[in-house]
Amino acid sequence: MQFGIFSVGDVTQDPTNGRTPTEHERIKNMVEIAIHTEQAGMDVFATGEHHNPPFVPSSPTTTLGYIAAKTDRLILSTATTLITTNDPVKIAEDFATLQHLADGRVDLILGRGNTGPVYPWFGKDIRQGIGLAVENYALLHQLWREDVVDWEGRFRTPLHGFTSTPRPLDGVPPFVWHGSIRSPEIAEQAAYYGDGFFANNIFWPKEHTQVLINLYRERFEHYGHGTAEQAIVGLGGQVFMRHNSQDAVREFRPYFDNAPVYGHGPSLEDFTEQTPLTVGSPDQVIERTLKFREYFGDYQRQLFLVDHAGLPQKTVLEQIDLLGEYVIPVLRKEFAKVRPDTVPDAPTHESLKATTLTVA
Repeated sequence: MQFGIFSVGDVTQDPTNGRTPTEHERIKNMVEIAIHTEQAGMDVFATGEHHNPPFVPSSPTTTLGYIAAKTDRLILSTATTLITTNDPVKIAEDFATLQHLADGRVDLILGRGNTGPVYPWFGKDIRQGIGLAVENYALLHQLWREDVVDWEGRFRTPLHGFTSTPRPLDGVPPFVWHGSIRSPEIAEQAAYYGDGFFANNIFWPKEHTQVLINLYRERFEHYGHGTAEQAIVGLGGQVFMRHNSQDAVREFRPYFDNAPVYGHGPSLEDFTEQTPLTVGSPDQVIERTLKFREYFGDYQRQLFLVDHAGLPQKTVLEQIDLLGEYVIPVLRKEFAKVRPDTVPDAPTHESLKATTLTVA
């Protein structure tokens, strides 16, 4: 099972001292977080994609390419690549290039994006979000698997005899996860192609997320990719830890209360009760995360959000250290104990390459 960190890349004022990092600081901090993630023994770092303040990661492949040069084994991914407002030709080119630079340590999570004003900035209409996601991915899937593509659709100009360059490393396209927090159409899309499904799992009650994951599993089996238990599932998670749980709650409360997404809304206690957010000791994080398997079945990837809401970089790195030293080793051991042999690992470039050679 893969564990890692994902960042949304927000530039947020620290409510405890009024200081706001510069964009330069935040971008450099994200790189440091990724490097620290590898040093802490985790497997994946993922960055979001946003084109509006207060976020900085508008060019994920640029950031990940830089991180690739500073890491050795970390899988470089995205918390969202906007399949709706990006041209699928450019996605194909950018991520194939990143594959070559990172020697295959690349995959991506595709998402629609839920910020309405961003769509017209790229000449798109959010009301066509599902249609764009379905059509654009159909083209991206084809571009990575066919050397010469003829294609025509609703949302972009036709392609005639087009070859996307560079070609995917070793002829193996990056593995794709389809991310969603509310759209059954995206769960269906992931199942149709036999791709992974990533549920963000940081805002909603477990019952909401169960519906999407169960739908994906059922349809994955329906399309003949394996049993429902063999479907490839990834989950998000959100934690804040101190060795003493009361210290964790006291320290995190002002950040929670003023966070751009959920600040000035439900109380910290209500939010932690109703969503997967865990604020407490490492043991509490372990206990809460292990329950994800009870709700969603055996899964392949767990990513944690730890660097948002204005938290200082020092604190963020401490969170990664706590995960790496106290939480992840226990989770690896406990998940492995109960994982059936029939449940596959998360795909990697090497495993996909081996499968391709076997089929050939």
